[in-house]
Amino acid sequence: MKSVLILLIIAGMTFAIPNKPADKSVEIEKKVKKLLAEMTLEEKIGQMTQVTMQTISKTQGTKLQSHELDEVKLEEAILKYHVGSLLNVYDVAHTAEYWHEIITKIQDVAAKKSRLKIPVLYGIDAIHGATYTVGATLFPQAINMGASFNKELAKRSGEITSIETRASGIPWNFYPVMDLGRQPLWPRLWETFGEDVHLASMIGSEYIKGAQGDNISSDSKVLTCLKHYVGYSFPFNGKDRTPAYMSERTLREYFLPPFEAGVKAGALSVMVNSAEVDGIPTHSDYRLLTEILRGELKFKGVVVSDWEDIKRLHTRDRVADTPKEAVRMAVMAGVDMSMVPYDFSFYELLLELAKEKAVPMKRIDEAVSRILMVKFELGLFENAYPKKELLSKIATEEHTKVNLEAARETITLVKNDNNILPLSKKSKVLVTGPTANMLSVMNGGWTITWQGDEESLYPKDKKTVLKAIEEKIGKENVTYFEGTSFNADINTKDAVAAAENVDAIILCLGEKAYCETPGNINDFNLDHAQISLAAQLIKTGKPVITIMFEGRPRVINSIAEKSKAVVIAFLPGMEGGIATADILFGDANPSGKLPVTYPKAQNDIVHYDYKPLEFFDANAYAPQWSFGHGLSYTTFEYSDLKLSKNVIGKNEELTVTVKVKNTGKREGKEAVLLYLTDLYGSVSRPNKQLQGFEKINLNSGETKEVTFTLKPEQLSFIGRDNKRITEQGDFIISVENLKAEFKLK
Repeated sequence: MKSVLILLIIAGMTFAIPNKPADKSVEIEKKVKKLLAEMTLEEKIGQMTQVTMQTISKTQGTKLQSHELDEVKLEEAILKYHVGSLLNVYDVAHTAEYWHEIITKIQDVAAKKSRLKIPVLYGIDAIHGATYTVGATLFPQAINMGASFNKELAKRSGEITSIETRASGIPWNFYPVMDLGRQPLWPRLWETFGEDVHLASMIGSEYIKGAQGDNISSDSKVLTCLKHYVGYSFPFNGKDRTPAYMSERTLREYFLPPFEAGVKAGALSVMVNSAEVDGIPTHSDYRLLTEILRGELKFKGVVVSDWEDIKRLHTRDRVADTPKEAVRMAVMAGVDMSMVPYDFSFYELLLELAKEKAVPMKRIDEAVSRILMVKFELGLFENAYPKKELLSKIATEEHTKVNLEAARETITLVKNDNNILPLSKKSKVLVTGPTANMLSVMNGGWTITWQGDEESLYPKDKKTVLKAIEEKIGKENVTYFEGTSFNADINTKDAVAAAENVDAIILCLGEKAYCETPGNINDFNLDHAQISLAAQLIKTGKPVITIMFEGRPRVINSIAEKSKAVVIAFLPGMEGGIATADILFGDANPSGKLPVTYPKAQNDIVHYDYKPLEFFDANAYAPQWSFGHGLSYTTFEYSDLKLSKNVIGKNEELTVTVKVKNTGKREGKEAVLLYLTDLYGSVSRPNKQLQGFEKINLNSGETKEVTFTLKPEQLSFIGRDNKRITEQGDFIISVENLKAEFKLK
């Protein structure tokens, strides 16, 4: 019987951003207390109220209509209802100059006409760049950033996104998504960093460090928001905003750790899970929102609801028998700010509840203090206005260069028979498929519009895959037929006929852009029209290079087996066309690795960190491609895996070193992945778990030694009593094809 060692992991942190002087925190706390004492009940409840731009607008912004604020409604929102926060667009991205005009008008009302002159906190979903600012730098989506396995790149994307979001006049970004992508049907999978706890925790933390830094009052930083706390990403049926069923042990083992990492990285706001976990809608869950988030994770920032979800406790979830009871439940559970978002019902109902003492003043003061604290931290009381001098920082040459490098590093080559790639630039190629000549399919949702699918609004100076290939090898060497749309034949016969006169077929498949519930699907398989197009092209005998632009892994087994090469591009962003062409023709060496397991069959969903039962008898982990799989145009050799000790104590760190040599003929980047296997445990242990990764660059013939440090908590897990423990015993470290064992005593 193994003895059990209880591992106490302290997740605490003060409200202050890490490394910020303590005296500044004390100074802000004093200002908050002073201001709070001057506020009326109505002013306090207004601070807890967040409405969308639609509530203060005359006209919607569309490709055919200009947006226009309604200044009468704006004054009503701020002066009558004392609204503390506004969000969103209505309904299309604005120019940065127009954002300045909007934000200025909003802050003018607060600063010049309101009694206490409390600035309004504006929030936006800038999830892969300043997505609602026209012409901004739009990075690969989160699933791609996971595929990069590059922490520095994640940090840099956070920095640039914050620079451009703040330059637009907006200080609050509803990002990053720290949900874990373990339900591949889920239409928001691409908003996650992948299926692995360590990967999501590290990439997300680095993004926060870049985006928020040590001083969020800086002109180049914003307030980040962890979402969607917690369990949202694991719906049983795969549909958005549907129930998750999981034990507390599963919740603590897989889904809480990325949020804990985000709190430790300094995030000062959290958005609540729109759905429910084990029958309890999270917006009403005191245990998750207060006991665990506040008590255990020591989160000190603002908890904001998701879109209309407090109302839905009554209208949809039916755990509250009236709208008023829904407000009471949510506020008492721990929600500080309500994304109402279309009206002022939350304000009116909470005011009634406070006067009836159904919600105590202590709870209201607590919530408002957090909101005011964040506003002070952001420097909004000193200057809440956009700065014209920052406009020049949007979409700079440097930002575009970083974005292109990110796209190159996140595109993953998963098959390359006989090294058919890279193609010669003298090749004649047929480019076909529904994703070949669209920008939206490389960007996905939350891009210019909510669904991201309004192709006509995409910038004309950015290149689709087709345009990038034509530029690279000459238009005279490229034949193009769309072949099919996403679900219907267009000119497949023409595409097949054209294959006779080319050296290779570049087949671009995948999904149209989507976001949230409109992206729900019932079938993992790719649309029949695309499968048919691929089958007919494969029959021509010409080599087919298949490229997948998609937000989740669609089953393509029949296509993958007969394609000579397969590239999983996911959603590589606005520079994705150039990056893809660079990889196809050898101007860039692919270095992405899959951040999720890519299934081979419709119902064969097994994660890489599978349990023993999932590889027993007839069960097997047999995906199309495994988590961490990715090819390069060069080769790497691993050697000399060494551990600092073969036996360690419960509080000791373990140093692991390994040498990696580029044995090929060209320079390349390699993501070095370290896995840990706990051989025996009182709870069944995973086959292996990622516990370290580093991205390195090696010239041909060059060798580098990579060092990892395993901390004691990385040997822990959630035990039978739902508490984190470590157990003595034998462990295996594996890096590529090398293994080393050690013992914990």
